[in-house]
Amino acid sequence: MYFYCEKCKKQYPLNSRSYMCECGGMFHLHKDSKDEPVHEITIGEHETPLLPFSVGNLDFLLKMESMQPTGSFKDRGAYTLINEIQHLGIDKIMLDSAGNAGASIAAYAAAAKIDCTVYVPDDASPEKIEQIEAYGAKTVKVPNGRMKACSAVKQNLGDAYYASHVYNPLFFEGMKSIAHETYRQLGNTVPDYVFVPVGNGTLLLGLYYGFEEIGRMPHFVAVQSKKCDPLYEAFHGLPEQPKRTTIADAIRIEKPKRLHDMVRAIKNSDGDVVAVEDTEIVRAKKYLSSRGIYVEMTSAAVLAGALAYFQAGKPDNYRVVLPITGHGLKR
Repeated sequence: MYFYCEKCKKQYPLNSRSYMCECGGMFHLHKDSKDEPVHEITIGEHETPLLPFSVGNLDFLLKMESMQPTGSFKDRGAYTLINEIQHLGIDKIMLDSAGNAGASIAAYAAAAKIDCTVYVPDDASPEKIEQIEAYGAKTVKVPNGRMKACSAVKQNLGDAYYASHVYNPLFFEGMKSIAHETYRQLGNTVPDYVFVPVGNGTLLLGLYYGFEEIGRMPHFVAVQSKKCDPLYEAFHGLPEQPKRTTIADAIRIEKPKRLHDMVRAIKNSDGDVVAVEDTEIVRAKKYLSSRGIYVEMTSAAVLAGALAYFQAGKPDNYRVVLPITGHGLKR
Protein backbone atom coordinates (compact mmCIF):
# COMPACT_ATOMS: atom_id res chain seq x y z
CA MET A 1 0.00 0.00 0.00
CA TYR A 2 1.05 3.58 -0.54
CA PHE A 3 -0.38 7.08 -0.71
CA TYR A 4 -0.62 8.91 -4.02
CA CYS A 5 -1.50 12.49 -4.90
CA GLU A 6 -4.95 13.08 -6.36
CA LYS A 7 -3.48 15.71 -8.72
CA CYS A 8 0.01 14.71 -9.89
CA LYS A 9 -0.11 11.01 -8.83
CA LYS A 10 3.23 11.21 -7.00
CA GLN A 11 3.63 8.30 -4.57
CA TYR A 12 4.42 8.53 -0.85
CA PRO A 13 5.03 5.74 1.71
CA LEU A 14 2.46 5.21 4.46
CA ASN A 15 4.94 6.38 7.11
CA SER A 16 5.66 9.66 5.30
CA ARG A 17 5.73 12.75 7.53
CA SER A 18 4.13 14.60 4.62
CA TYR A 19 0.35 14.80 5.01
CA MET A 20 -0.33 16.08 1.51
CA CYS A 21 1.57 16.31 -1.75
CA GLU A 22 4.15 19.03 -2.35
CA CYS A 23 1.94 20.15 -5.25
CA GLY A 24 -0.95 20.76 -2.85
CA GLY A 25 -2.98 17.66 -3.73
CA MET A 26 -4.67 15.49 -1.12
CA PHE A 27 -3.55 11.89 -0.62
CA HIS A 28 -5.52 8.83 -1.69
CA LEU A 29 -4.68 5.21 -0.86
CA HIS A 30 -3.46 2.62 -3.37
CA LYS A 31 -4.05 -0.95 -2.22
CA ASP A 32 -3.40 -4.14 -4.18
CA SER A 33 -5.45 -7.30 -3.73
CA LYS A 34 -2.45 -8.88 -1.99
CA ASP A 35 -2.30 -6.14 0.65
CA GLU A 36 -3.53 -7.57 3.94
CA PRO A 37 -4.76 -5.17 6.65
CA VAL A 38 -3.19 -5.36 10.10
CA HIS A 39 -5.46 -6.38 13.01
CA GLU A 40 -3.16 -6.41 16.04
CA ILE A 41 -4.78 -3.68 18.18
CA THR A 42 -8.38 -3.90 19.32
CA ILE A 43 -10.56 -2.29 21.98
CA GLY A 44 -13.70 -4.22 21.12
CA GLU A 45 -14.90 -2.67 17.85
CA HIS A 46 -17.75 -4.74 16.48
CA GLU A 47 -20.62 -5.12 14.05
CA THR A 48 -23.43 -2.75 15.01
CA PRO A 49 -27.13 -3.58 14.59
CA LEU A 50 -29.59 -2.22 12.07
CA LEU A 51 -32.53 -1.18 14.21
CA PRO A 52 -36.00 -0.84 12.58
CA PHE A 53 -37.42 2.57 13.52
CA SER A 54 -40.56 4.38 12.46
CA VAL A 55 -41.75 7.97 12.61
CA GLY A 56 -45.43 8.11 11.71
CA ASN A 57 -45.77 6.39 8.34
CA LEU A 58 -42.04 6.54 7.61
CA ASP A 59 -39.86 3.53 8.39
CA PHE A 60 -36.07 3.59 8.64
CA LEU A 61 -33.15 1.40 9.66
CA LEU A 62 -30.89 2.96 12.29
CA LYS A 63 -27.27 1.81 12.01
CA MET A 64 -26.31 2.00 15.69
CA GLU A 65 -22.73 3.26 15.43
CA SER A 66 -23.10 4.95 18.82
CA MET A 67 -22.55 1.48 20.29
CA GLN A 68 -18.89 1.36 19.23
CA PRO A 69 -16.26 1.32 22.05
CA THR A 70 -15.73 5.08 22.33
CA GLY A 71 -19.33 5.95 21.41
CA SER A 72 -18.98 6.93 17.77
CA PHE A 73 -18.49 5.63 14.22
CA LYS A 74 -14.97 7.11 14.19
CA ASP A 75 -13.72 3.93 15.88
CA ARG A 76 -13.81 2.20 12.49
CA GLY A 77 -11.34 4.62 10.97
CA ALA A 78 -9.17 4.83 14.07
CA TYR A 79 -8.92 1.03 14.22
CA THR A 80 -7.38 0.80 10.74
CA LEU A 81 -5.27 3.94 11.04
CA ILE A 82 -3.64 3.05 14.35
CA ASN A 83 -3.12 -0.60 13.46
CA GLU A 84 -1.26 0.32 10.27
CA ILE A 85 0.96 3.03 11.73
CA GLN A 86 1.76 0.98 14.86
CA HIS A 87 2.81 -1.85 12.54
CA LEU A 88 5.13 0.62 10.78
CA GLY A 89 6.80 1.48 14.09
CA ILE A 90 5.34 4.97 14.55
CA ASP A 91 5.17 5.85 18.25
CA LYS A 92 4.22 9.54 18.31
CA ILE A 93 1.19 11.16 16.67
CA MET A 94 -0.64 14.47 16.59
CA LEU A 95 -4.04 15.39 15.20
CA ASP A 96 -6.79 17.99 15.41
CA SER A 97 -10.37 17.21 16.27
CA ALA A 98 -13.54 18.73 17.70
CA GLY A 99 -14.11 15.58 19.73
CA ASN A 100 -15.19 12.20 18.38
CA ALA A 101 -12.21 11.52 16.11
CA GLY A 102 -9.85 12.72 18.81
CA ALA A 103 -11.42 10.36 21.35
CA SER A 104 -11.33 7.38 18.97
CA ILE A 105 -7.73 7.88 17.88
CA ALA A 106 -6.61 8.61 21.45
CA ALA A 107 -8.24 5.38 22.66
CA TYR A 108 -6.59 3.20 20.01
CA ALA A 109 -3.29 5.03 20.49
CA ALA A 110 -3.48 4.18 24.20
CA ALA A 111 -4.02 0.52 23.37
CA ALA A 112 -1.05 0.65 20.97
CA LYS A 113 1.16 2.57 23.45
CA ILE A 114 1.52 5.46 21.00
CA ASP A 115 2.11 8.98 22.34
CA CYS A 116 -0.86 11.12 21.26
CA THR A 117 -1.54 14.85 21.27
CA VAL A 118 -4.87 16.29 20.12
CA TYR A 119 -5.38 19.94 19.20
CA VAL A 120 -8.98 20.93 19.95
CA PRO A 121 -10.95 24.13 19.43
CA ASP A 122 -11.44 25.86 22.79
CA ASP A 123 -15.23 25.72 22.37
CA ALA A 124 -15.26 21.92 21.97
CA SER A 125 -17.49 19.93 24.30
CA PRO A 126 -15.84 19.65 27.75
CA GLU A 127 -17.10 16.08 27.99
CA LYS A 128 -15.33 15.13 24.75
CA ILE A 129 -12.09 16.78 25.86
CA GLU A 130 -12.35 14.91 29.17
CA GLN A 131 -12.78 11.65 27.26
CA ILE A 132 -9.70 12.33 25.10
CA GLU A 133 -7.60 13.08 28.17
CA ALA A 134 -8.92 10.02 30.01
CA TYR A 135 -7.10 7.84 27.46
CA GLY A 136 -3.82 9.53 28.39
CA ALA A 137 -3.64 11.84 25.37
CA LYS A 138 -2.49 15.41 25.76
CA THR A 139 -4.82 18.16 24.56
CA VAL A 140 -3.97 21.63 23.31
CA LYS A 141 -6.85 24.12 23.21
CA VAL A 142 -6.81 26.53 20.28
CA PRO A 143 -9.01 29.66 20.16
CA ASN A 144 -11.17 30.78 17.23
CA GLY A 145 -12.61 27.54 15.97
CA ARG A 146 -11.96 24.19 14.35
CA MET A 147 -9.96 25.44 11.36
CA LYS A 148 -7.51 27.26 13.64
CA ALA A 149 -6.88 24.00 15.50
CA CYS A 150 -6.08 22.35 12.17
CA SER A 151 -3.60 25.10 11.29
CA ALA A 152 -1.99 25.03 14.73
CA VAL A 153 -1.25 21.31 14.80
CA LYS A 154 0.34 21.38 11.34
CA GLN A 155 2.65 24.16 12.50
CA ASN A 156 3.78 22.18 15.55
CA LEU A 157 4.16 18.60 14.29
CA GLY A 158 7.91 18.38 14.78
CA ASP A 159 8.82 14.68 14.50
CA ALA A 160 5.23 13.50 15.11
CA TYR A 161 3.13 11.68 12.53
CA TYR A 162 -0.01 13.59 11.52
CA ALA A 163 -2.75 11.03 12.26
CA SER A 164 -5.52 13.12 10.76
CA HIS A 165 -8.95 11.64 10.08
CA VAL A 166 -9.31 14.19 7.27
CA TYR A 167 -5.92 14.05 5.55
CA ASN A 168 -4.89 10.43 6.12
CA PRO A 169 -6.51 7.93 3.70
CA LEU A 170 -5.99 5.05 6.15
CA PHE A 171 -8.86 6.46 8.17
CA PHE A 172 -11.18 6.30 5.15
CA GLU A 173 -10.00 2.75 4.51
CA GLY A 174 -11.35 1.80 7.93
CA MET A 175 -14.62 3.59 7.34
CA LYS A 176 -15.37 1.36 4.32
CA SER A 177 -16.26 -1.45 6.71
CA ILE A 178 -19.64 0.09 7.49
CA ALA A 179 -20.68 -0.31 3.83
CA HIS A 180 -19.64 -3.97 3.65
CA GLU A 181 -21.28 -4.68 7.01
CA THR A 182 -24.58 -3.03 6.03
CA TYR A 183 -24.55 -4.94 2.75
CA ARG A 184 -24.20 -8.27 4.60
CA GLN A 185 -26.88 -7.36 7.13
CA LEU A 186 -29.34 -6.65 4.31
CA GLY A 187 -28.82 -10.09 2.79
CA ASN A 188 -26.10 -9.01 0.34
CA THR A 189 -28.20 -6.21 -1.07
CA VAL A 190 -27.67 -2.45 -1.10
CA PRO A 191 -30.05 -0.05 0.70
CA ASP A 192 -32.00 2.37 -1.46
CA TYR A 193 -30.91 5.43 0.52
CA VAL A 194 -28.26 6.20 3.12
CA PHE A 195 -28.52 9.55 4.94
CA VAL A 196 -25.23 10.88 6.33
CA PRO A 197 -24.50 13.88 8.58
CA VAL A 198 -21.56 15.62 6.92
CA GLY A 199 -18.79 17.85 8.21
CA ASN A 200 -15.39 16.68 6.91
CA GLY A 201 -17.06 13.82 5.06
CA THR A 202 -15.23 10.85 6.58
CA LEU A 203 -18.40 8.76 6.88
CA LEU A 204 -19.80 9.78 3.49
CA LEU A 205 -16.57 9.03 1.65
CA GLY A 206 -15.92 5.82 3.58
CA LEU A 207 -19.39 4.57 2.67
CA TYR A 208 -18.92 5.66 -0.94
CA TYR A 209 -15.58 3.84 -1.30
CA GLY A 210 -17.01 0.77 0.41
CA PHE A 211 -20.06 0.48 -1.83
CA GLU A 212 -17.83 1.23 -4.82
CA GLU A 213 -15.90 -1.94 -3.94
CA ILE A 214 -19.17 -3.86 -3.66
CA GLY A 215 -20.11 -2.68 -7.14
CA ARG A 216 -23.52 -1.19 -6.38
CA MET A 217 -24.38 2.18 -4.91
CA PRO A 218 -27.24 3.49 -2.75
CA HIS A 219 -28.44 7.07 -3.10
CA PHE A 220 -26.45 9.13 -0.60
CA VAL A 221 -28.20 12.09 0.98
CA ALA A 222 -25.87 14.33 2.97
CA VAL A 223 -27.32 16.33 5.84
CA GLN A 224 -25.96 19.64 7.12
CA SER A 225 -27.14 22.42 9.38
CA LYS A 226 -28.35 25.55 7.60
CA LYS A 227 -25.95 27.48 9.83
CA CYS A 228 -22.91 25.74 8.31
CA ASP A 229 -23.59 24.03 4.98
CA PRO A 230 -20.63 24.30 2.54
CA LEU A 231 -21.46 20.98 0.85
CA TYR A 232 -25.08 22.04 0.35
CA GLU A 233 -23.88 25.27 -1.28
CA ALA A 234 -21.32 23.51 -3.49
CA PHE A 235 -23.67 20.74 -4.62
CA HIS A 236 -26.54 23.09 -5.44
CA GLY A 237 -24.32 25.77 -6.98
CA LEU A 238 -25.21 28.42 -4.42
CA PRO A 239 -23.04 31.36 -3.37
CA GLU A 240 -21.11 30.94 -0.14
CA GLN A 241 -22.80 32.42 2.91
CA PRO A 242 -21.22 33.34 6.26
CA LYS A 243 -20.92 30.27 8.50
CA ARG A 244 -22.37 30.34 12.00
CA THR A 245 -22.19 28.16 15.08
CA THR A 246 -24.57 25.21 15.06
CA ILE A 247 -25.64 22.91 17.89
CA ALA A 248 -24.46 20.00 15.71
CA ASP A 249 -20.84 20.93 16.43
CA ALA A 250 -19.33 17.76 14.95
CA ILE A 251 -20.43 18.84 11.46
CA ARG A 252 -19.49 22.50 11.90
CA ILE A 253 -16.73 22.49 9.27
CA GLU A 254 -16.52 25.71 7.31
CA LYS A 255 -14.06 24.65 4.60
CA PRO A 256 -13.84 20.85 4.30
CA LYS A 257 -10.63 19.74 2.59
CA ARG A 258 -12.30 16.98 0.55
CA LEU A 259 -15.29 19.01 -0.64
CA HIS A 260 -14.71 18.07 -4.29
CA ASP A 261 -14.67 14.36 -3.42
CA MET A 262 -17.90 14.72 -1.45
CA VAL A 263 -19.71 16.45 -4.31
CA ARG A 264 -18.52 13.70 -6.66
CA ALA A 265 -19.77 10.98 -4.30
CA ILE A 266 -23.22 12.56 -4.09
CA LYS A 267 -23.48 13.04 -7.85
CA ASN A 268 -22.21 9.57 -8.70
CA SER A 269 -24.80 8.02 -6.40
CA ASP A 270 -27.59 10.15 -7.88
CA GLY A 271 -28.03 11.53 -4.38
CA ASP A 272 -28.74 14.88 -2.80
CA VAL A 273 -27.77 17.28 -0.03
CA VAL A 274 -30.27 18.75 2.42
CA ALA A 275 -29.81 21.45 5.05
CA VAL A 276 -31.98 21.58 8.17
CA GLU A 277 -32.65 24.11 10.89
CA ASP A 278 -31.13 23.59 14.33
CA THR A 279 -34.68 23.52 15.70
CA GLU A 280 -35.37 20.47 13.52
CA ILE A 281 -32.26 18.77 14.90
CA VAL A 282 -33.38 19.43 18.47
CA ARG A 283 -36.83 18.05 17.67
CA ALA A 284 -35.33 14.90 16.16
CA LYS A 285 -33.07 14.40 19.18
CA LYS A 286 -36.03 14.67 21.55
CA TYR A 287 -38.01 12.20 19.46
CA LEU A 288 -35.17 9.67 19.45
CA SER A 289 -34.80 10.07 23.22
CA SER A 290 -38.54 9.50 23.68
CA ARG A 291 -38.05 6.16 21.93
CA GLY A 292 -35.11 5.13 24.12
CA ILE A 293 -32.25 6.19 21.84
CA TYR A 294 -29.92 8.79 23.35
CA VAL A 295 -27.78 10.54 20.76
CA GLU A 296 -25.66 13.62 20.32
CA MET A 297 -26.96 16.44 18.15
CA THR A 298 -25.06 15.40 15.01
CA SER A 299 -26.70 11.97 15.14
CA ALA A 300 -30.09 13.63 15.44
CA ALA A 301 -29.35 15.68 12.32
CA VAL A 302 -29.54 12.57 10.15
CA LEU A 303 -33.12 11.86 11.28
CA ALA A 304 -34.05 15.52 10.81
CA GLY A 305 -32.69 15.37 7.26
CA ALA A 306 -34.56 12.16 6.41
CA LEU A 307 -37.83 13.57 7.74
CA ALA A 308 -37.38 16.73 5.67
CA TYR A 309 -36.45 14.78 2.54
CA PHE A 310 -39.40 12.40 2.79
CA GLN A 311 -41.91 14.92 4.14
CA ALA A 312 -44.30 13.99 1.31
CA GLY A 313 -43.82 10.28 2.09
CA LYS A 314 -41.73 7.47 0.58
CA PRO A 315 -42.46 4.13 -1.07
CA ASP A 316 -42.87 1.38 1.53
CA ASN A 317 -40.28 -0.84 -0.15
CA TYR A 318 -37.48 1.75 0.11
CA ARG A 319 -34.87 0.66 2.65
CA VAL A 320 -33.41 3.80 4.18
CA VAL A 321 -30.38 3.56 6.47
CA LEU A 322 -29.63 6.28 9.02
CA PRO A 323 -26.22 5.94 10.73
CA ILE A 324 -26.50 6.96 14.39
CA THR A 325 -23.02 8.37 14.60
CA GLY A 326 -22.47 9.36 18.24
CA HIS A 327 -23.82 8.71 21.73
CA GLY A 328 -25.56 11.41 23.77
CA LEU A 329 -23.40 10.66 26.81
CA LYS A 330 -20.52 12.31 24.95
CA ARG A 331 -22.15 15.71 25.27
